[in-house]
Amino acid sequence: MTTSDVTTHATSDVTTRTTSGVTTHTASHATSDITAHTASGVTAHRAAPSHDELREQLWRAAVDCDVIHAVALVRYAVGDGTSSQVLAAAERTLLQLIAPVQERVGIQWAANAITVAQEHAATAINERCVSAVADLAAPALADAAPLGRVTVACVDGEWHALPARLVAEVLRLRGWHVDYLGAQVPTEHLMAHLHQRPTDAVLLSSSISAHLPTAHTAISACQASGVPVMAGGAAFGPQGRYAHRMQAAWAPDALGAHTLLKQGLERPTADAARLPDLDLPHLNDQEYTLVRQTKRQLVTQTLTDIEDAFPPMRSYTEYQLERTAEDIDHIVTHLATAVYVDDADLFTVFITWTADILRARNVPPQSLLPALDSLRRQLNDFPRATGILTAARTALAVPAPAPGQPA
Repeated sequence: MTTSDVTTHATSDVTTRTTSGVTTHTASHATSDITAHTASGVTAHRAAPSHDELREQLWRAAVDCDVIHAVALVRYAVGDGTSSQVLAAAERTLLQLIAPVQERVGIQWAANAITVAQEHAATAINERCVSAVADLAAPALADAAPLGRVTVACVDGEWHALPARLVAEVLRLRGWHVDYLGAQVPTEHLMAHLHQRPTDAVLLSSSISAHLPTAHTAISACQASGVPVMAGGAAFGPQGRYAHRMQAAWAPDALGAHTLLKQGLERPTADAARLPDLDLPHLNDQEYTLVRQTKRQLVTQTLTDIEDAFPPMRSYTEYQLERTAEDIDHIVTHLATAVYVDDADLFTVFITWTADILRARNVPPQSLLPALDSLRRQLNDFPRATGILTAARTALAVPAPAPGQPA
C-alpha cells in the first residue's frame, strides 16, 4: 500500500465532485483577450470575456505555471472605476475567480490529473493573484475608518493558508483591519500576538481534520484570554460541527465571517478557561490519549501485519516502505482525531477519500483493509476506536452503487 503524499498535499474542500475536461483556451489566448480589452483603440474589436471564460483562462495559466498571464487576468477582472466599484470587483475576483480555480486545483490533484509540483505551482500563482488584487484595492481602502480589528491565522501544523488569506482579504475589503498571521501559527505565538495587539476576534482556519486537537487548544487559550474565536475551514466538519463542540463560532465562508463579525461576537468571561474534557466529556475514558501515545508502536506493528497479509510488500524499495509508513501514520493520526471528537464519520470520510486517491493512482483501495484490520486487533480493548475502525472498514468494503441503481 503506497499513497504518495495522500494528506500533506491535499487542498481545502477536496470533494468527490468530478470536473469536466479543460477547454482549449491557452495562456496566450488569455493574454490576447486581455490586451484586446485594455490596449487603447482595440476594445471595440472583441466582446468582453465572460466570467466563466476568465475562470477557465486563469485555470490554464495556473497549471501552465504562467504567473504573468494569471496576474494580467485578475488585474483585468478588477478593472477601474470608483472606489466602491473597485472594491466590489476585487471581492468578486477573489471569491468567484481565484477561489474556484484553487478548489479545482485540489480536485484535479486528487484525481491524479495534475502532479504535486503542478499543484504547488498553481497554488503559488493563485497566492500571487490574491496579492495583486489586494494591491489594486489598497488605494480605495486607504482613508476608510476600520470597522474593527480581527486576527486571522492558521492552526499550528496547517500549511494550507490560501483559504485563510482569502478570508483576510475579503474582510479587509469589507472594512476590517486584519492582522493576517499566515500558515501554521503555534498557539503560544498566537497568544503572544494577542497580548501585544488587542483584537475583537480571532479567526482560526484549518483544512485538515487531523489538526482538530491543536485547534481546540488554540480556541480554549484565546477564550481564556477574553478573545472570542470564530473557526472556519473543512477541518471543522459539515456545518462547523466540531467548532461548535469546541465552543467556537463558525462561518462557512468569508462573507459569513463578515456577517458574524458585524453582528458582534460575545467576549468570553473570566471563567472561559477550561480543560478539553469539559467540552468533550468522552475524553475522560483516555482512549484518545492512549492511541496518541502509542502511535509509533501502532504504526510499526501495522507495517509488520501488512507485510504478512500482502506479500508483494516484501519487495518494496526503501522509498516505498517509507511512504507506506507515512500513510499508516496518517491513518493512525486521523483515527486518533476521530476518537478525540468521538465521531466515526470523520475517519470514514478520510478513509473513503484516501481510497479515491488510491484508485486514481491505480492502487486498489482494498490495500487499506489489512491496515484497518491490524489496528482493530491492536486496539481491541478500546471500544470507541474499534467502533470507528469497523465503520470505516464497512464503508470501504461496500462498493458504491452504479449510477441509476438504488443504494
